[in-house]
Amino acid sequence: MEEENGALIQSLIDVVNEIAWISDFRHTVKKQYCNLSRRLKLLIPMFEEIRDSKEPVPEDTLKALVLLKEALESAKKLLRFGSEGSKIFLAIEREQIMNKFHEVTARLEQALEGIAYDKLDISDEVKEQVELVLAQFRRAKGRADVPDSELLDDISALYNTSNDSSIDQDRLRRLSEKLQLLGISDLAQESIALDEMVTATDGDPGQSIEKMAGLLKKIKDFVQTENLEMDDPGTEKNSPASCSGQISNEKNNKAPIIPDDFRCPISLELMRDPVIVSTGQTYERSCIEKWLESGHGTCPKTQQKLSSTTLTPNYVLRSLIAQWCEANGIEPPKRPTSARPCRSSSSCSPAERTKIDILLCKLASGNPEDQRSAAGEIRLLAKRNADNRVAIAEAGAIPLLVGLLSTPDSRVQEHAVTALLNLSICEDNKGSIISSGAVPGIVLVLKKGSMEARENAAATLFSLSVVDENKVRIGASGAIPPLVTLLSEGTQRGKKDAATALFNLCIYQGNKGKAVRAGVVPTLMQLLTEPGTGMVDEALAILAILASHSEGKAAIGSAKAVPVLVNVIGTGSPRNRENAAAVLVHLCSGDEQHLVEARDLGVISSLIDLARSGTDRGKRKAAQLLERMNRLFEHAAHPEEIRVLRLQAPESRPQNQASQSTSTTEVVGS
Repeated sequence: MEEENGALIQSLIDVVNEIAWISDFRHTVKKQYCNLSRRLKLLIPMFEEIRDSKEPVPEDTLKALVLLKEALESAKKLLRFGSEGSKIFLAIEREQIMNKFHEVTARLEQALEGIAYDKLDISDEVKEQVELVLAQFRRAKGRADVPDSELLDDISALYNTSNDSSIDQDRLRRLSEKLQLLGISDLAQESIALDEMVTATDGDPGQSIEKMAGLLKKIKDFVQTENLEMDDPGTEKNSPASCSGQISNEKNNKAPIIPDDFRCPISLELMRDPVIVSTGQTYERSCIEKWLESGHGTCPKTQQKLSSTTLTPNYVLRSLIAQWCEANGIEPPKRPTSARPCRSSSSCSPAERTKIDILLCKLASGNPEDQRSAAGEIRLLAKRNADNRVAIAEAGAIPLLVGLLSTPDSRVQEHAVTALLNLSICEDNKGSIISSGAVPGIVLVLKKGSMEARENAAATLFSLSVVDENKVRIGASGAIPPLVTLLSEGTQRGKKDAATALFNLCIYQGNKGKAVRAGVVPTLMQLLTEPGTGMVDEALAILAILASHSEGKAAIGSAKAVPVLVNVIGTGSPRNRENAAAVLVHLCSGDEQHLVEARDLGVISSLIDLARSGTDRGKRKAAQLLERMNRLFEHAAHPEEIRVLRLQAPESRPQNQASQSTSTTEVVGS
């Protein structure tokens, strides 16, 4: 029975994690679907704490969780269609779609209301988080969705128009822009989405889907016409036809036919940045990345299962495309760059870019010596400046470096992980590193690499975990136990890198239990008590985060932490006194034994001093502890002691009560 319950809870975690990876919702449902996805992600910490708890789950709550699982599956299906389904269908049938959306959210709300939270062994923070989700569901029920009336008018006018000559071009332009059907790739994906709807009807699409296909054809014809007018490389719009020779030349200068081998099989457009997948097929990088990010694990052209998501730049084809463009009087395609500051065009010279391309060829060569020297040079180039980091990533180095993380050559491994660390300094590169599947390889280095490689792997995980969604993925990858090992066994630098990575990861509630079960608390206590470790600041900051978790609180209590905390409150730096008091507040919550022990160790005078001269947060924590001691020892304490306590605690009581629920981020706040 317990195994069945555990499987149920794990399935809830799995389905919400699947929902978390669904993104890029269609314009017509974007706001509602983004809100729903965000709310559901907030449920993961509750499921994880229920899974990790040793307390049995009440029967009524189990029934509610079964209903919640069914509602989540419906939500996943709904959200997936909102991300991958036909844009035209979602616009035309918006009322039907939103009715389904409200039905699913009502089922989710009903299931959540059926859970007996007061009978579950979950932390107060998680209860508050779920209460917030419920409150958001209730508020959303009372809000009326306001559809885009102009979009609906344009669709209605074009949907029922059969005469192409009477079509309003402005309507088509607005419609293509609002539905984001602006290029061949968009139109191809929309066509595939409609085809899938036809397949789902066993080949009998019905009149509505046929009319949608007709509307898509109108948009497609319009977009292609606009593209020919705007993008024809043989037309110079701003050049006056000053003589007949020029006119004749313009008439005869038709766009050359692009060879099939130069077209991406997905978008059918000329490839700008061709990359090779594990089946040997070549695609435009942006197109295959979108394909992989949407959850596909197969090669689009061959339908074979991809053995790896690594994308290898096709330098030979890129060179051939450039030669063909020059021979036909076309400007060679430039690889796209993001508008974000870190992705602005780098100032690398053509010679430097050529050097980078040569290094990447060595990385892809399979020759260990070439790979070692090339990875080492890229490591140094990426360390040097921001322009290099942009240029190296643009050249396609990241997937190649990720592939080298599993090499048996320890030196190559070290160079590769350090190069990724240096590249991750650029914010845009973080996403590329994650989407290239780097995390498992980095964790492998963290477990088995040389000490320097392990240190740099920990630093890389810290850099990547700055992005909140990456905290979940890194925590789920098994990174936390080897980080705890490095925190215990590493050099001084390694311990610092491990501590900063653990701190960042444990800001996410779901990672706290993982860290506790990996044995982080005894390691932190050792760092606090051993002289000369230089890790007191980091250890207390992590303990202050973990103390808000039920498992963390229990582990800290079992580690006999009270004497150490009392000592820090009395003699530590302002920030350390603050964090030590925060840990003690959690320990003493509902446990009078710790309060008595702290009082007997003489904490009262230190708390009074902290309440008078500490940081703002330190003052609040000291006041909380003094108030609790006041209530507990009112009948047993010496009259003079009561007088001192009352001098301090009552004046801070309103602020104290307002801060009973301490958020995790308070540890890193001012």
